[in-house]
Amino acid sequence: MTEITHYSQTWAHRTPKARLFLRAGWAALVALFVWCWQLMTANTIWAFVWDAPRQAADIGSRMMPPRLSYLPELLVPLWDTLNIATLGTIAGVIMAVPVAFLAARNTTPSARILRPIALFIIVASRSINSLIWALLLVAIIGPGILAGIVAIALRSIGFVGKLLYEAIEETDARQIEAVEATGASATQVLSYGIVPQIMPAFWGISVFRWDINIRESTILGLVGAGGIGLKLQASLNVLAWPQVTVILLLILGTVVVSEWVSAKVRRAII
Repeated sequence: MTEITHYSQTWAHRTPKARLFLRAGWAALVALFVWCWQLMTANTIWAFVWDAPRQAADIGSRMMPPRLSYLPELLVPLWDTLNIATLGTIAGVIMAVPVAFLAARNTTPSARILRPIALFIIVASRSINSLIWALLLVAIIGPGILAGIVAIALRSIGFVGKLLYEAIEETDARQIEAVEATGASATQVLSYGIVPQIMPAFWGISVFRWDINIRESTILGLVGAGGIGLKLQASLNVLAWPQVTVILLLILGTVVVSEWVSAKVRRAII
């Protein structure tokens, strides 16, 4: 009679070699974190850090109660901020649309020349923060609302252009082929085969960017680009903490309302 031997084998989620590499990776990550922490805190004055809670509590006590009588003076700067965000978004979207079509593989007329240029514009716009754009534009065209509008527009090109050209590349090729089969021209294919497919994404992206620009435009006044940020900077300069509280509460309320409006519009469109 033949004897059959059964071998039991314990199942493991990872092999011993994989576990070793995983532990080595975690050890390297911890070592990198410790090294970066030491590098960043080499010149830190820890006495200020330990005193930070007391200083924060002191400033917080000075900020209360808010000076509500200051609110009427903020209505015009708030309106300027909304205009900066809205006009900047519109200008940015208008400039981003042709860039997106040039960047998309299925719509660009030149994959070797025009597409790389369009992608460079998108990357350049997304790489530079709106605050830096505002700093440059204030130095070029002077302080004021115009610098803020242009800064928001230049920043919006990259965001809208990137998401829109990805939406263009994801369009259903069968619908485009159906339009082409009717003998339609390139313009008609674009108008009836591609544009209808990307319109929901276009409006959703535009509204979402407007919501982001509302937040970004509130701080452009810190560098002289107009809006409610000018009042915030002025109040900080004279240590008028109750006024700062009112400004921050107003900015918070504006952002909450813009988020609500953006969500409602995007839900209605998409």
